[in-house]
Amino acid sequence: MDAGAGLTGSPIAGRHNANFALSLLGVFLLIALALAINPATRSDWLLENAITVAALVWLIWSYRRLPLSNLACGLLFAFGVLHEIGSHYQYSDVPYDRWFAAISGGHSLDAMLGFERNQYDRLVHFLYGLLITPVAAEVIAARVRLRGFWLFLLPVTFIMSHSLIYELIEWFAASVFAGDVGQAYLGTQGDVWDAQKDMFLATVGSLIAQPLWMWRRAGR
Repeated sequence: MDAGAGLTGSPIAGRHNANFALSLLGVFLLIALALAINPATRSDWLLENAITVAALVWLIWSYRRLPLSNLACGLLFAFGVLHEIGSHYQYSDVPYDRWFAAISGGHSLDAMLGFERNQYDRLVHFLYGLLITPVAAEVIAARVRLRGFWLFLLPVTFIMSHSLIYELIEWFAASVFAGDVGQAYLGTQGDVWDAQKDMFLATVGSLIAQPLWMWRRAGR
């Protein structure tokens, strides 16, 4: 029996495939396992992946009652892989500039764009809003009857609140794990406005994603 058959009227019904979701989960676990080998800092890797494990447990536990669409599963997979890359290298040390130089004949992306710090963490915060907003919107729309502006607003505020909670978790962890471990997890790179910029970028990503999700939903 289709896992979404009982979701009569749900915007998720008929658009998910359990085998596709299971395949993505398997590939993600393999990637995560590979990136768990010899990370830059094991203690920071453990801190970064505590939330990942909690999220995976919740997703697997809730899937039978509320299966996600193929799109949502794909977006979660993409974000999860990006996060695992960040936790392997430490977010502030992901060598994206070296990778870019290797495929562009030695050019520096940071120099071209005028970046003075490693921007990988900023990118992932932006992509959190861009990629996770459609997932949040899908789940919220399946559970709560919303229309018009509220259908637009609630997923965006969900992302904003989660960004705030994550920054508070970072602050708490940095306070508990003093020294290099706490600073690596916090990843401010000397920017006193790091938390505010991260939350802003997640909000911008969400504000871009939500109209696209609503347009796609209205077109079905």
